[in-house]
Amino acid sequence: MAMNPMEQFAIKPLVSAPLFQIAGHPIYFTNQALLMIIVVVASSLFLTLAVKPGRLVPTRGQSMAELSYEFVANMIHSATGEDGLKFFPFVFSIFMFVLCSNFFGLIPGSFTVTSQIAVTFSLACLVLGLVVVTGFIKHGIGFLKLFVPAAPWYLLILLVPIEVISFLTRPVSLSVRLFANMLAGHTMLAVFGGFVVSLGAAGGIFTGLAIAPMLLIIAIMLLELLVAFLQAYVFAILTCIYLNEALHLHDHH
Repeated sequence: MAMNPMEQFAIKPLVSAPLFQIAGHPIYFTNQALLMIIVVVASSLFLTLAVKPGRLVPTRGQSMAELSYEFVANMIHSATGEDGLKFFPFVFSIFMFVLCSNFFGLIPGSFTVTSQIAVTFSLACLVLGLVVVTGFIKHGIGFLKLFVPAAPWYLLILLVPIEVISFLTRPVSLSVRLFANMLAGHTMLAVFGGFVVSLGAAGGIFTGLAIAPMLLIIAIMLLELLVAFLQAYVFAILTCIYLNEALHLHDHH
């Protein structure tokens, strides 16, 4: 366990030579890129290999895979209705990527992809981009009515800019919520882990005192498992809510 709790979030190149350059800036293959590849490959293999058609008695893996499908499908249906089910592949991919990234980040020595604001902000911008494209495809220029709430005309002078600003800040709030929770939880684990190492190395009565932060680490780890799932759920359900607004405009008001 590193004594510096922020060291675990450092992005490090895994090879000395850059892969390519963009505008003179070298692009390296980093530990973040490696973990994202591992997350995508591992989750894809699990969902593909765990489910086998025709199996009379499902295995635990198949039950978990089918449960994840049903969970996301029910979430989309409850938030957007039948129209939103066409976005199941997108929402399910987002949910599984965030969920698996959060879980992989809890493995000692691993790297937490969702602790990087660049990753979470990119995902949030992808969601907002889909919402805008969906809105204009379904409603055309009428999609702009999303920013015009049902109110007296003299209040629209104030409300329309507020609605526009609120819409444009969604990627920030969506990304910061996930990033901050992952950053805070892993920092706490590193801090208490440092206490255990320091007290254990001190010897004497301090070695016995190391049990207290160790118990806290266990409790925080259990809490982080719950937070990892909840943050993936929150990211996915907010994606569904934003898509519902694009599909049905003022039905959410």
